[in-house]
Amino acid sequence: MLSEKSRPVIEATLPIIGERIAHITPKFYSRMFAARPELLDGLFSRANQNNGTQQQALAGSIAAFATHLLNHPESLPEAVLVRIAHKHTSLGIAADQYALVYEHLFAAIAEDLGDAVTPAVAEAWTEVYWLMADALIKIEKGLYAQQANNEVWTNWTLTAKEVAGVGSITFRFSPADDTPVTVAKPGQFVSVRVALADGIRQCRQYTLSDAVASTTERVITTKFDEGGEVSPFMHQNLSVGDTIELSNPYGDLTIDTVGGPIVLATAGIGCTPSASALATLAAAGSDRRVLVLHAESTEDAWALKEQMRESIAALPNAELKLWLEDVTAKADDTEASEGYMSLAGLELPDDARLYLCGPLPFMRAVRSQAIDAGIPATHIHYEVFGPDLWLAA
Repeated sequence: MLSEKSRPVIEATLPIIGERIAHITPKFYSRMFAARPELLDGLFSRANQNNGTQQQALAGSIAAFATHLLNHPESLPEAVLVRIAHKHTSLGIAADQYALVYEHLFAAIAEDLGDAVTPAVAEAWTEVYWLMADALIKIEKGLYAQQANNEVWTNWTLTAKEVAGVGSITFRFSPADDTPVTVAKPGQFVSVRVALADGIRQCRQYTLSDAVASTTERVITTKFDEGGEVSPFMHQNLSVGDTIELSNPYGDLTIDTVGGPIVLATAGIGCTPSASALATLAAAGSDRRVLVLHAESTEDAWALKEQMRESIAALPNAELKLWLEDVTAKADDTEASEGYMSLAGLELPDDARLYLCGPLPFMRAVRSQAIDAGIPATHIHYEVFGPDLWLAA
């Protein structure tokens, strides 16, 4: 853990580092990409760099790690580290790349803080960085070893492209070669890598929405993102028969077919982890009590509506509650509340575990309601699409 020599230095400098880290991380990325522009081809997201979310996520993770070392000196923030490691391994991050990050991150810290970075300060924060990096390297080594193959990327052929809701499409892929395929778990994601019109490859993570246990098919469902690069390419340019690259499945937020009651609370395209979990539970004949809560703008916009309803109908102890911002266009037989999701008046199962996925404001609001309703914070889990800004909040 953090050495006694470094502890008082970190305690004294964490406030200023925490205050300045949001300014330091953009300088870090600018330095690194100036020195290694090829990293924007197939590894880092240009969209997340342009909108600042990647910088916020990095800043949040560093601050959270250092704070944990001070408050819990005998442990590491395993939940934070595991989440980061799953994202890293889906992109093929290698152990030797941590030295590259260290070089440019600490140059950015020195640039921003100037003379405040004394040798003692540099030594202490170097210790923090390598505690975090070494922990991630260890976790990532284990995650790579769990896969059925040693490849970061394998080729998959698009076999079907199906409308899943207004603005959403389900893509079905089959292996393009005989590379062994890892069996996924419900809730896990794959990274997708595509070459865009300018020749630059870009990656995004998409949750598997069906057939997670299959070794002959990968299924993802994506919503068209006008401000993105990958989903517009897939929706507009990817045709049946085309081949793209997919990673092995990763993700720490998974749901078992056996166990106590669960509540799945989602909004918008955040329903994809729930859809795969429900399909897996139904296929296994699970008798778990499942309360499915979903919020959507309109019924037509609800991606995977039919798949989710079929799975819920097949489960003996599953129930659906739906909220629509606009109920005027819903089908006559659709039961839905108008407005935003509210847990008020719901009978939440005793000792339930709550799984959240959707926009960050939605998850914050529902988490707060759940805690007020008596669900312990330790029983609440979440999935963020893109950089995890909850850490940076």
